[in-house]
Amino acid sequence: MAELSTRKSSVTIIGAGLAGLSAGCALADAGYKVTLLERRPYVGGRASSYQHPGTNEIVDNCQHVLLGCCTNLLDLYDRFGAREKINWYDRLTFIEPGGRQSVIHPSPFFPAPFHAAPSFLAAKSLSFADKQVIASVMLKLMRGLPPDTSEDFLSWLKRHGQTERAIERFWKVVLVSALNEDLDRTSVHYAAQVFRESFLKSAAAGKMGVPTVPLTELYSAGVDYITARGGQVHLRCSADSIDPQLNSVTIKAGDRTFTSDYAILAAPYNVLGKLLPDTSEAAPLRADLAKFESSPITGIHLWFDREITDLPHAVLLDRTIQWMFQKSKLQNRHQNGAQGSGAEDSNARSSYIELVVSSSKSIVESSKQEIIDLALKELAEFFPAVCEAKLLKSAVIKEVFATYSALPLSDAYRPPAQTAWPRIFLAGDWTRTGWPATMEGAVRSGYIAAEALTAADNNREYFLQPDLPAEGLMSIYNK
Repeated sequence: MAELSTRKSSVTIIGAGLAGLSAGCALADAGYKVTLLERRPYVGGRASSYQHPGTNEIVDNCQHVLLGCCTNLLDLYDRFGAREKINWYDRLTFIEPGGRQSVIHPSPFFPAPFHAAPSFLAAKSLSFADKQVIASVMLKLMRGLPPDTSEDFLSWLKRHGQTERAIERFWKVVLVSALNEDLDRTSVHYAAQVFRESFLKSAAAGKMGVPTVPLTELYSAGVDYITARGGQVHLRCSADSIDPQLNSVTIKAGDRTFTSDYAILAAPYNVLGKLLPDTSEAAPLRADLAKFESSPITGIHLWFDREITDLPHAVLLDRTIQWMFQKSKLQNRHQNGAQGSGAEDSNARSSYIELVVSSSKSIVESSKQEIIDLALKELAEFFPAVCEAKLLKSAVIKEVFATYSALPLSDAYRPPAQTAWPRIFLAGDWTRTGWPATMEGAVRSGYIAAEALTAADNNREYFLQPDLPAEGLMSIYNK
């Protein structure tokens, strides 16, 4: 990391999600005077947590996980010392209604891309015919990524002979969670990228990292990192307008005015259009922003008077709910079940479960009680102990604009970091990062914007980290 320098250039960043935080940390480390504005009372953006008023519990807006291939996100964690707050798992448990489990994990005896082949072949959730057609596509993806065309990934899978069960229990399970979009609305290129980067390149690439602390606690270290390097972070500070001038940029936020040499706009695409100057230069960007579509995520938080499973997390097949995360184990949030619960067994331990429904279009309009009733009914099909447990409290959190939809050919309107104004840059997972809407994509966008800013300032710095190297036989196809 660069030592603190005496460089005088200043930058104001709108948005303290991962894109804004990563840009701010990189530039602060490079000696820039950083001012970070965030409209919420906490940082992290869509990867944040807060005290839920209905439960008085600290909840994440949705469970966020990372993979070993997320090199830039891990670099950001290393910057402000958060990597130690991530637990890593290399086993994924897939559960069918009725409780039958299949566990996918790497073998030390097989090189990439075949490191998970033994457990995959033993998986009970898929037939031999399903595995054959999945393997045929995986072998095709070994050789490289298909181009982005107007064809959606569901059509591509069917064209390549995938069975209905292979689609539902393998491709859909992974991709809807990773990209937060239905397969018939997903780019072939980005769907293939998810599998190539995480499943095929190496065993390390596919490891799943889960934070051991609430998300805002994880990312608040980024605030300390920026302020320790002379920067400022203003929470509850909502930007209203941007005024680019010849030698500076002025941002108004309520009755406050911030003027700096440069600005990075790390606001969501559906908010950014309202901030842009009302000039002809803004018209092309506004037109591109209008083309984006979004997809929702719903997090269902349940507190039971006892444990319903000993698993820390699991993939749930064939139902609306898709993932189970036992936050009691992941974040060590066990409490005595008798405390305030009326539990008969004073030795019982309460359990905090979060369920995730990605691309939750089917339930986003439903009421909280309708969603809770559905979740309890489905959860009992996987974990019968739910029927005996008492639900102590619950919460439903809907992120209606959770991610942009990685539609076929959507890269055509994803803007670069540079804008029509030489002193203004863009960051966000929706910008042109080469990755879809993920935490890794957001951090990449922040680093890309920071690199573009330093180049414009004639002090080019490099922050973007290289991809995780391929291992085993995959190294042949990754040259």
